[in-house]
Amino acid sequence: MLSRTADNLFWLSRYVERADYLARILETSSRLSVLPAAYAGEANEWSSALATAGCLDDFLKHYEKPTAETVAEFLAFSEHNPTSIRKCLETARFNARAVRTALTIEMWETINGAWLELQQFNRQSLTGGRLSRFTDWVKDVSLRFDGSGYRTMLRNDAFSFSRLGFFVERADNTARILDVKYHILLPETSAVGGGLDYSQWAAILRSVNALTAYHWVYRESLRPWLIADLLILNEQLPRSLASCYRNIVQELDQLATVYGRQGKAQRLARTLRTSLENHRIEKVFQTGLHEFITGFIRDNNRVGISVSEQYLA
Repeated sequence: MLSRTADNLFWLSRYVERADYLARILETSSRLSVLPAAYAGEANEWSSALATAGCLDDFLKHYEKPTAETVAEFLAFSEHNPTSIRKCLETARFNARAVRTALTIEMWETINGAWLELQQFNRQSLTGGRLSRFTDWVKDVSLRFDGSGYRTMLRNDAFSFSRLGFFVERADNTARILDVKYHILLPETSAVGGGLDYSQWAAILRSVNALTAYHWVYRESLRPWLIADLLILNEQLPRSLASCYRNIVQELDQLATVYGRQGKAQRLARTLRTSLENHRIEKVFQTGLHEFITGFIRDNNRVGISVSEQYLA
């Protein structure tokens, strides 16, 4: 496969997954904003949404204050935001067109149809129920694209590059969601374990579709260390860091078989997976959850860069 084709497949999946992630951030912030306790303390749920997305500084260059209307517009449509949902879907469609023959009909129709449907949304009125309908639509697009690829693509190198894009992006997103909740969102003046704390953790779990899974696995009330254990170390949860790296290693090993050699990407991914397998959540909290996640995001970025250098350059 041409490196250009592999690169387009890899980034096509990453941009679709990133659009889904931004929609989940908006949905979570919207849930928190209607809770009376969410206004307690110094934290602001809309500021935390921008911090989670990694674009707070860019936002403040163009807007005075994070509000429901300004943050929704910035993360969904703004031309000043190079990673807005609109830009993600536009870039994903561009990449899809470039590798049209490597995609199945179902995958192309999903991403092309999504771009056409996006033009029907009014960027000036994403509040209340309209914001909820928009985020549900974005998540549905991601689900249909992911599902159509999983159910219709040949299990060849094109499939592996596509899945790698999904899992590298998903691991980064899950880590950032967890980090912002633990490090930023909860006001310093609020008691851990209080009503605000519980509501925020529940919203975070809903944002990754893991609230029901949490109760199935732990069968008790929400506890920060158990939520971190689920999102970091539990391979049963599809969005956990451990699950993402199980799949990343699997796809990289498949590529090593196809191309007859291994490289830095395989070594880094195996090292990170082994680290996750050997960690215990007690050790994570002893060394600092924020520090652990910061290190993971850095290492995950190194894996992504190594994949690019090894296969996509």
